[in-house]
Amino acid sequence: MAITASQVKELREMTGAGMMDAKKALVETDGDMEAAVDWLRTKGLAKAAKKSGRTAAEGLVAVKTEGGKGVAVEVNSETDFVAKNAGFQDMVAGIAEVALNVSDIEALKNADMGGKPVSECITDAVAKIGENMTLRRMAKLEGEIVASYIHNAAAPGMGQIGVMVALKGGSEEFGRQVAMHIAAANPASLNESELDPAIVEKERQIQIDIARESGKPDAVIEKMIVGRMKKFLAEVTLVGQQFALNPDITVEQAAKDAGAEILGFVRLQVGEGIEKKEEDFAAEVAKAAQG
Repeated sequence: MAITASQVKELREMTGAGMMDAKKALVETDGDMEAAVDWLRTKGLAKAAKKSGRTAAEGLVAVKTEGGKGVAVEVNSETDFVAKNAGFQDMVAGIAEVALNVSDIEALKNADMGGKPVSECITDAVAKIGENMTLRRMAKLEGEIVASYIHNAAAPGMGQIGVMVALKGGSEEFGRQVAMHIAAANPASLNESELDPAIVEKERQIQIDIARESGKPDAVIEKMIVGRMKKFLAEVTLVGQQFALNPDITVEQAAKDAGAEILGFVRLQVGEGIEKKEEDFAAEVAKAAQG
């Protein structure tokens, strides 16, 4: 019987299997959906669906640069053990390579990698390795020079923190130094104009409340706020921070001394912003015993 696209879509959503695997299962079972699910399970191709609801907060960030452009991707797994798996690392490296030539994460998920969409390659890896995995983020950067740095590297070009810096002028070496600084200092933005106004307003209100607790006159409080906000902006913007390699000068001054203009940066850290569900070992054993 003819297998429709809607049947394939339904089976993929039910099982997490790849498109071609889902189609083959339906062909093998004459379109019987329940039988197709069982067929996929016997082939080990329906495992991904059972794992898709589990928190994936470990994994790797991979950075790939080429000429004046660079890309960083975050691929998550459930445990850091999988991040050390050579197969997982090869997949992440392949995804970063593909990401250089696409515009956004949705295009990346649908892009070809070894004859299959990236999303299907991840689904296949879930079934093979046995952990939930997600392609979480992608960021691109362009400039005359795009330098990179990987912190806590697990393999070439990938690790726990990936940083890229775009420069106009300067050198690759200076760009790497700035990238190392960013990895450690984690600035909120390049400069004050690119800082989220909500962050600035929140800090201003906090400082006003603190100053009012002092009981000082309003005129004095206003001066206090100006000084404290100036200090805050210096601490959270890249150009205002003290340069890690020479704390006597700011990053902005270091860039001028190197004949460079910093155009932008990207910093991705594995699992940042993901709420991890913590369970003690006894609880995990008890849970496993219950099936």
